Amino acid sequence: MSNAELEAAGGSAQQVEADAAAWLRRRHFGEWTQDDQASLDQWRGAALAHEVAYLRLEAAWDRTERLTALHPFKVEQPVAEARNWRLPLSLAAGLAAIALLTTTALPVVRHSGSAVYSTPVGGREIIKLADGSRIELNTATVLRLSADQRGAVLEKGEAYFQIRHDAAHPFTLAVAGRRVIDLGTKFLVRDNPDAVEVALLEGRARLEPVAVTAPRRGVILTPGDVAVATARTISVTKVSPDELSNELSWRHGLLVFHNATLAQAAAVLNRYNDDKLIIDDPKIAALTINGTFRTNDTQVFARMAQDVFGVRVTYDANTTRISR
Repeated sequence: MSNAELEAAGGSAQQVEADAAAWLRRRHFGEWTQDDQASLDQWRGAALAHEVAYLRLEAAWDRTERLTALHPFKVEQPVAEARNWRLPLSLAAGLAAIALLTTTALPVVRHSGSAVYSTPVGGREIIKLADGSRIELNTATVLRLSADQRGAVLEKGEAYFQIRHDAAHPFTLAVAGRRVIDLGTKFLVRDNPDAVEVALLEGRARLEPVAVTAPRRGVILTPGDVAVATARTISVTKVSPDELSNELSWRHGLLVFHNATLAQAAAVLNRYNDDKLIIDDPKIAALTINGTFRTNDTQVFARMAQDVFGVRVTYDANTTRISR
């Protein structure tokens, strides 16, 4: 199912989060049958976004089960459904965690006008524009939005754009000497130290250099294209929908790795955390993994490496070191 089909079926990010929370509540608080499990499995398998949202909320639930001291959470019920019934403390806390996660996923609405938006390390923010367009900022990102909301500058970091097309006023994003011009688009942009990466999910976009004297003119991107632009070159490769979905798993607080080296995975996790992963040995750094981690799971990642590869893990102030 494409992103457009998913949204047409009521599969926006907020709706997916709400559906995942509803499934989790039913599983833990209601009568759960084999038919219910089959329906849940079907829903989770229908789209990667469903699976990611459910796993994220389930992980939050599991964390509440391990807590020994929890603040009570009052569950508001309609009068018609009120009973002499109390939630066990851990179940109430689980509901609180689900409510918090689904609430924080809602968009941050900003008034029109020139503005600078930024996120800290490990932070995320959703900007909803007046025309219904959305911009989602990833960790350690700074974006400057024009007064008319039809132009922006990605000063650093990574952002996902869902732009409502307006042929008379195309949305233009400037980043590191390049310009992305919307032609009815959903696209991801990452400003790396040595290159700009643009992944096109839906519609079309034009990627071009800002300077007219640049050695290569722009390219038109279509769905599945990933462009990497350096100071002098632009290369374009085609990737699968699953790979694109994995690139966007940070929107749900997750990172998905397929055949990634430990060094590559550690570098990605380090973007989201003040506590850094350090791998000294080149042979260890070259070992490959497959797995899904929460963006703040540096220590879980280190323990996985220790269990799977038998490496040594030591912890210092703000540093987790993986070595022989």
